[in-house]
Amino acid sequence: MPERITGQFQAPVAGTSPDVREKLRRMKSAGIALRTVLDAVAAAVRPGINTFELERIARSKIRELGVKPAFYRYRNYPCYLCTSINEEIVHGIPREGKRLREGDIISIDCGVRVDGYYSDAAVTLPVGEVEPRIQRLIDVTREALEKGISEARVGNRVGHISFAIQQHVQQHGFYVIKDFVGHGIGKQLHEEPQVPNYGVPEEGHLLTEGMVLAIEPMVSMGTSLSRVLEDGWTAVTADRSCSAHFEDCVAITTSGPLVLTKGFN
Repeated sequence: MPERITGQFQAPVAGTSPDVREKLRRMKSAGIALRTVLDAVAAAVRPGINTFELERIARSKIRELGVKPAFYRYRNYPCYLCTSINEEIVHGIPREGKRLREGDIISIDCGVRVDGYYSDAAVTLPVGEVEPRIQRLIDVTREALEKGISEARVGNRVGHISFAIQQHVQQHGFYVIKDFVGHGIGKQLHEEPQVPNYGVPEEGHLLTEGMVLAIEPMVSMGTSLSRVLEDGWTAVTADRSCSAHFEDCVAITTSGPLVLTKGFN
């Protein structure tokens, strides 16, 4: 029978209030479910597959887990996944006619709702072998997420996260996308505060115990500028250079940042 996520949560949150622990237990359930979906989709990425087949895999896994999709029909979005290829930054719509090729990169973004709480995460993957510079783009974007997460601490401000991401990206000769930002998350998919990928320390919303942020650096090889295509969703880099995107949901706790979308490992 289909597995249903039960929300086992043993993360170290010493000193955190009972209400916050219960909220994070539920959000960890959503995070585990989402990571299971993303792992299933990522395992299917290969040259020749079309992006709607990845969508089918996500739909099947979400039904199997007994959870709810977060993106489907959100502001009339038509799918469970966003699949963004090469110069597409975010919100790429899965389609039968969009087939992956050797050397492409694909950003897969997905969200689910479990027991009234949302999770949201993204990963960028190479399709077969990619050029070294493009692989470096992927690596730097992933590292930038880790830098941002390290600043998600009680008493810091959103600007500490934003600055850490921007500094790491620029040190490696890449560009943060400025038109799209991370966000708070909980009982709604998008909550305050916004979390830009650029900024300065000591500015922005104060980080307090129990907040959960979707931190998501979007990084390009050639520009900070973007535009949205005629479908009303797909955002691409203005110069059509490649873009990468990583995202995790991170709880602010008295024990430090707690990543809720990492699965059981």
